[in-house]
Amino acid sequence: INDKIISRSLNEALIRLVVVIGLFIFIGNSGIISFGHIGFMMIGAYATAWQTMDPMTKDIFVPGLPSYLLKNSHHWLVATVIGGITSAVVAFISGIAIMRLSGIAASIGTFAVMMAFYSLYMNWTTWTAGQSSLVGIPVTTTPWVGLFFSIASLIGAFIYSSSRLGAAIRATREDEIAAKAAGVNMTLQRVISFTVSAFFVGMAGGLYAHFLGILTVDTFHLPLTFITLSMLVVGGMQSLSGAVIG
Repeated sequence: INDKIISRSLNEALIRLVVVIGLFIFIGNSGIISFGHIGFMMIGAYATAWQTMDPMTKDIFVPGLPSYLLKNSHHWLVATVIGGITSAVVAFISGIAIMRLSGIAASIGTFAVMMAFYSLYMNWTTWTAGQSSLVGIPVTTTPWVGLFFSIASLIGAFIYSSSRLGAAIRATREDEIAAKAAGVNMTLQRVISFTVSAFFVGMAGGLYAHFLGILTVDTFHLPLTFITLSMLVVGGMQSLSGAVIG
């Protein structure tokens, strides 16, 4: 029993670590607090679950899915990456509008996006089972899987932060006017950072789905938003190592 408790706690900690690293990629480099990333985690979780559930189970709980998804299942690893890509695409589209804003206005915009998707998934019964639970998701996330994705996320965040893209987005964080004068396209850099961070958070959602084995929309709401933001803030928003420690 103790081993199961330790394994479960470690699993959840590593999944949240991936989320916090994803938050750091955007918040730490742009300086904009995002309240919407748990929405991308939800998108990644459901997108992954749709791909890995047994076709017979999908026919019962999510009959509105496209016929290809209803009749086929993918390997959980492939599904998790695709879930991250799905979240990134949604973040790119929504970011085009939101990232034109700055400061608290941009933060409120990200919160609005999260609430919009929360309401959509809560009422999209033929795709998400609405207020009911989506069951029958294979449980494949182990501490070793969580560790692998945590390390991969750390490497990805470090590469991005060390690149020219990372330097450009940090320039907008320090001084927007000076960054624009130096030729930095602030909106574009923020959209790129928003998209990259959503990719990792979306994959964390896929890991979470395969950790729980069951999904409800209520899981991806304010409590998870605030606890992951707290982890980032406590460790230091502008420090990758701090995000990990937090």
